[in-house]
Amino acid sequence: MSANIGSPEDIENVLKYGADGVGLFRSEFLYMNSSSLPTEEEQFESYSQVAKKIKNKPVIIRTLDVGGDKNLPYLDIGTEMNPFLGYRAIRVCLVRQDIFKSQLRAILRASAFGNLRIMFPMISGLEELLSAKLILEEVKTDLLEKHISFNKNIEIGIMIEIPSAAIMSDVLAKEVDFFSIGTNDLIQYTIAVDRLNDKIANLYDPYNPAVLRLIKLVIANGHKEGIKVCMCGEAAADLKLIPVLLGFGLDEFSMSPSSILRSRQIISSINYSEAKELSEKVLSFTKIEEIKVFLESSSKIII
Repeated sequence: MSANIGSPEDIENVLKYGADGVGLFRSEFLYMNSSSLPTEEEQFESYSQVAKKIKNKPVIIRTLDVGGDKNLPYLDIGTEMNPFLGYRAIRVCLVRQDIFKSQLRAILRASAFGNLRIMFPMISGLEELLSAKLILEEVKTDLLEKHISFNKNIEIGIMIEIPSAAIMSDVLAKEVDFFSIGTNDLIQYTIAVDRLNDKIANLYDPYNPAVLRLIKLVIANGHKEGIKVCMCGEAAADLKLIPVLLGFGLDEFSMSPSSILRSRQIISSINYSEAKELSEKVLSFTKIEEIKVFLESSSKIII
């Protein structure tokens, strides 16, 4: 049971609610709260502060994820017809390698003070992942040459939030140490629904059979390669979906700190064999309403 955070100050709630670590540290807060690019030193201070406060518990830092609904005027991303499908997240970092390397150096340096991990967002295929890993290796080499301490075996993961990544997860799993399913974007990209558009908000639904099948596929492919699969999207704290996700074999749930205690209570009350049966039955349905009605009627597994 991990927590999603957006700044070092959030660590107090992570500790208060007894999270086992940070499953998603949204690093873009450093960029969003500034009128210019944060320096490597400013980033290092934030990351190392979190690492020290949480001690040896894992902290997954998502690299810069801007674009879409998170625009930075000083980056001049520009106006796009479809910003959610455009120049954002890892796509920005692979073009602006100066920004990317600065952040990676800060994370690596901070990894000397705790159990930090790196996660690349919006990976759509193997090429992007390999490019990001190559840049990371270049930064590591530079730090080694300068005799700067860092965790040489730092774990690397990716967010699975694009259908192409979910479908290719068997291949991507060979290149990383963990997956984190970002359901917020995975849902909108799978169903082609802008989650911020009120006119079609009714179509945005985590109970969509296609979404659930992709989640199951990602978990199965991750486990085949022996890597952990976690979820950091809002669906991870959905009390009716938790038994289904457990039945799928999800290893880690990451959510807002305030949701942890209730979710942990639900998880501790679930019989795993029943959860597996429940999840298999859910996958047999082809309509959203069928799934919702079934889960409502199966409340005996949801205490």
